Amino acid sequence: MKKLLLASTAIVAFGASAQAADLGSPRMPVASAVVMPAFNWTGFYAGAQVGYGWAHQGWVTPPGLFANPWKSNGIFGGIHAGYNHQINMLVLGVQAEINGAGLTGSNINGLRTYTARTSMFGSLDVRAGIAVDRTLLYAIGGLAYTDNRHRTFETPPGGFGLTDATFRQGRVGWNIGAGAEYAFTQNWTARLEYRYYDFGTASYPDTGTLIAHTHRHYMHTVRLGVSYLFSTGPSAVVARY
Repeated sequence: MKKLLLASTAIVAFGASAQAADLGSPRMPVASAVVMPAFNWTGFYAGAQVGYGWAHQGWVTPPGLFANPWKSNGIFGGIHAGYNHQINMLVLGVQAEINGAGLTGSNINGLRTYTARTSMFGSLDVRAGIAVDRTLLYAIGGLAYTDNRHRTFETPPGGFGLTDATFRQGRVGWNIGAGAEYAFTQNWTARLEYRYYDFGTASYPDTGTLIAHTHRHYMHTVRLGVSYLFSTGPSAVVARY
């Protein structure tokens, strides 16, 4: 009986010491997964752009007896403002811009010289793109408008007594393009963009050549721009498990 009691006492004492040793062991910290900050494109923005344009213009005398096409090239610059809304990787937005321009060109056809100058153009657009953190690839397009000045005059002046004429007309059309934008700081972005503008065909009265003319106008542009985002920029998302 004494031996049985001694053995039981030893077993109980050993179990208690083992449990105490286990309670004293430090626990390992639970690991946490941290997701890198993702840039947030949502918010208002405003900025400026500068670029170069190639305008294709031309007078046509109905019913297509004479065609006088030419190109007018030059630089332009302006401002833009808009709003983005990001849903996961999809970025949707609206934008407005206006540009001052110096796109000029001319063509001599026989005894007459035809000139044109684009002094202003702009647009009201929608944007849709895919964001990969700080990089945004997008398509853009919408309503476009411009102010053109056209002139036709005799070469040499007054040689045949034909009337010189100057026309200035606002034109409305459409535009479409694509670009890439990169956020190089929390609030500043830079973009490279291509646009195609089409202002259709407009009719003009007799210019002294005894026949009316129509004018066709479309152009291509490439620009660089910078924008300031009025938002908090990137935000960190931390997940634990």
